[in-house]
Parts: sequence; structure tokens; C-alpha cells
Amino acid sequence: MNSSEIRHVELPWPAENTNKYARGKLTVVAGSARYSGAAVLAALASQRMGAGYTEVVTDPKAVNVVRIASPSLVVRSTDEWKPGELAQSIEGKPCAVCVGPGFAPDDEKAAELVARVLKKAPCPVVVDGGGLARLATKKNLQTLADRFGNGLATVITPHGGEAARLAKSLGLPTGNQEHLAAALSLATQAIVVLKGPDTYISNGKTTECMNAGTAALAKAGTGDVLAGMIASLLAQGMDPFDAAALGASLHALAGTAAAEAYTEISVVAEDVIAAIPQAIRTYQSA
Repeated sequence: MNSSEIRHVELPWPAENTNKYARGKLTVVAGSARYSGAAVLAALASQRMGAGYTEVVTDPKAVNVVRIASPSLVVRSTDEWKPGELAQSIEGKPCAVCVGPGFAPDDEKAAELVARVLKKAPCPVVVDGGGLARLATKKNLQTLADRFGNGLATVITPHGGEAARLAKSLGLPTGNQEHLAAALSLATQAIVVLKGPDTYISNGKTTECMNAGTAALAKAGTGDVLAGMIASLLAQGMDPFDAAALGASLHALAGTAAAEAYTEISVVAEDVIAAIPQAIRTYQSA
């Protein structure tokens, strides 16, 4: 295992003659009537992380909440959107999907939406939050294997509790977080970002530990921010493992910057989003 505080890879700086599509399109399929804020946090984080165009597909009852949160987001209802509309990620027009933040784990409609996104998306996909709850079904495991075989990256971002539930469904031991991250990656054919005081990023063969986090990040919504950041980097065409590791590192740096401004007691997820530019500056100067 490689262990480091901060993952050093090149950031996807935009070219001078670029456009919003060349900078990457991200579709955030997230939120619910009860948890509309998750869609907002993931989407706003993706914009701060550099995606050129962020579209949010959310529950009909959450559409206006997301629209009010930011006029620069394109917002659609799940009732009027189909995963088959997702574009292939190609050179010059990279794209990605983030699915699951704010989904209730027991919501059958949401579970079906996750399954359809994984099956239909011809681009990298990040699965987070309630979207993780049904990954261990035979149907979804086959879809994940098919995606891997077709060269389509999938990144899953469980916290400790979500990882333990996935492990139980898959019959995996949970005693060691490093080993668990690798085992989950092998079982799901996905890159795993196992969040915690130390965050483990694994593709099944290589596992890295990002240990620069702060207790300030132990607040509701910060996981949605991380999902949006990683998905944004994927939407900009970054290597999937690098995007996962870099997203986790910049998330930690943003948490530290927010804590310096507001103390570890007072930081909320919105502060972490606001601190992403400072995290990028800190990363660049390191």
C-alpha cells in the first residue's frame, strides 16, 4: 500500500481556447424530496472543481430547490429524463455521471434509476450515498463487470457504514479498512474510495491511503461534496484512479482551509465547497 498525505498529479487546467463542453459535462443524478440538498452540494462542488457544464437530474419535488440554489445549473426532473440520453465520453467532449447522493436506501424507484444509469451510461460513473445500497445484487454486479470489461470506469464512495453493509452482502470480511477497500474493488470491479479518518482508494491491485483529513469533515453533506469533486475530475477526462485520489486529497485540503476560517466545530459542507479554490492553490504550491 502507498501512504501519503496528499496525492500529487497534474490538475486539469483549461486551455486558453477551450469551451464549456471541452472542459467536461457532468450529469448529477441525485436528491429526493427529503434530501434535495445532496444534489445541490454535489453539483456546486463539481462546478468549483472545474466541470464546464453541470446538469442536475433530480426528484420532481426537488427541482425548484436546486434551481434556486444556483442559476448556473441546468436542472431537470427524473420524470422527463432517460439514462439513454447520456453521451459517450470522447476526446474533446469528456463527460461523466454522479448518481446516488440524497437517494433513500430503501427507495425502489431510486434503486432502479441507479441500475439504469450503470447499464446505459457510456462514460465514467460515480456511485455515492443511497445509490450504494443495491450494488450487491446479481444484476448490478454483472453490470459493473460489463462496464469494467468495456473500459468504462465506475467509482464508488462508501463511508464505513455503507462499506460494511456492502461487505456483508458480498460475504467479505470487514476487520481491516485497507483490505476492505481492495476486496470491495475486486468484488465490484470499481475503484473504491472508502471514506473515514483515513481514506483508502483502491482499484484492487493498488491501494493508497489519504490521511490528511480533518474532523471538520465529519458533518452531513461533506460526502456529497466529495462525490461531486471526484465526478467533476472524471468529467474533465482524468484517469479514474488519479481522479479518485486527487479528489480525496483536495477535499481534505478544502476541509482544512474551511476549519482555519471557521474552526473544526463550525464548518459545514457549504464551507468546504467555498474552500475548494484555496485547496487548489495550496495543492499547486506544495
